[in-house]
Amino acid sequence: MKILVTGAAGALGRNLVENLKAIRDGKNRTRPNIQIDAIYEYDRDNTKEELNQFCSDCDFIVHAAGVNRPKETSEFMEGNFGFTSTLLDCLKKHGNKAPIMITSSVQATLSGRFGDSEYSRSKLAGEELMFKYGEETGAPVYVYRFENMVGKWIRPHYNSAVGTFCYCIARGEPITVNDPSVLMEMVFFDDICEEIYDAMEGHPHRCHYEGVEAVEDQNGRYCHCPVKHKAMLGEIVNLLHQFHDFPVDFIIPKLEAGSFEKKLHAMYLSYLPKEATIFDYKMNCDDRGSFTELVRTLDRGQVSINISKPGITKGQHWHDCKNEIFIVVKGHGLIQMRNLKDNEVEEYEVSGERIQGVWMKPGWTHNIINLSETEDLVTVMWASEMLDKDRPDTFFEKV
Repeated sequence: MKILVTGAAGALGRNLVENLKAIRDGKNRTRPNIQIDAIYEYDRDNTKEELNQFCSDCDFIVHAAGVNRPKETSEFMEGNFGFTSTLLDCLKKHGNKAPIMITSSVQATLSGRFGDSEYSRSKLAGEELMFKYGEETGAPVYVYRFENMVGKWIRPHYNSAVGTFCYCIARGEPITVNDPSVLMEMVFFDDICEEIYDAMEGHPHRCHYEGVEAVEDQNGRYCHCPVKHKAMLGEIVNLLHQFHDFPVDFIIPKLEAGSFEKKLHAMYLSYLPKEATIFDYKMNCDDRGSFTELVRTLDRGQVSINISKPGITKGQHWHDCKNEIFIVVKGHGLIQMRNLKDNEVEEYEVSGERIQGVWMKPGWTHNIINLSETEDLVTVMWASEMLDKDRPDTFFEKV
């Protein structure tokens, strides 16, 4: 399959092209039915001759080119309708009836809060042109009305509040939120790419529209990406500030698979400037070595790293409910545990030469001893909860 992507230099186009390359090169094996032979990238810097060549040879077209923030409102119709007409005329000239999808906007509904605008009318005109082309040629046509598209590589201070917030907060710059209760519906580029793959395989998600809402409909005129997220502006900003504060409190919020938080976190990180990409940890040092908290979570505990000097014993405490895993990654050590119930003792000799995990069982006092006379003992430690200084659940008791 040879794929033409218009608007290839835009945020959606760039995300799509890079992901198509991963499929083409066998790095992404989740779509075995899509075999890519060539990816034709078209943007403003390309020539008419190149467009002509691409249209004569392509097997699928993703029409992502468009105008969002022109200098003159008349450019809306020229960019969103005029170039669509040029593209379709070129395909007709070559008799190319390859499937084509267009990225329109939910604003083309001319409904609800969107009302009537030059941008909305230009998008609607582009849609109608596409439908007419499909009727005339018999080419499969997939018209998508996307909401706020978000993800990496969006230009800040342009047409995405979320992209601007990510950029500014990552740099510690001020932002303005006039109404934190505004509800935003967003679709991430990664999910759009997955939907485009579905369209390439011939099974897009079809729908019809009731106002601004897409309603699943196998016979619907339009198509849509079923994976969307809604969040209030205030919630988005609060999350971004949490992400920003990680080098201070080392707390990562819940990042469950497919969640809005996980996708927004990935988007935020893509905006980090060089100076914010690297950060220092607070090492708690004494003559025995050091202890450093690496990552803390609200629901899945924390990860720390412990360095013990030669001959040093650390620990000598037990927990009621908290549990831990000790993982020695460098050096040679001995872990001892004693059951407070009956004084049963267990010992585990551990080494960085063989990575093993050892549970610190509740009700068992435990320690870790560096058996080396010359080498530091380095241990990664997971605890089932963050340290609460008021209720530490940690009680001194020698093994």
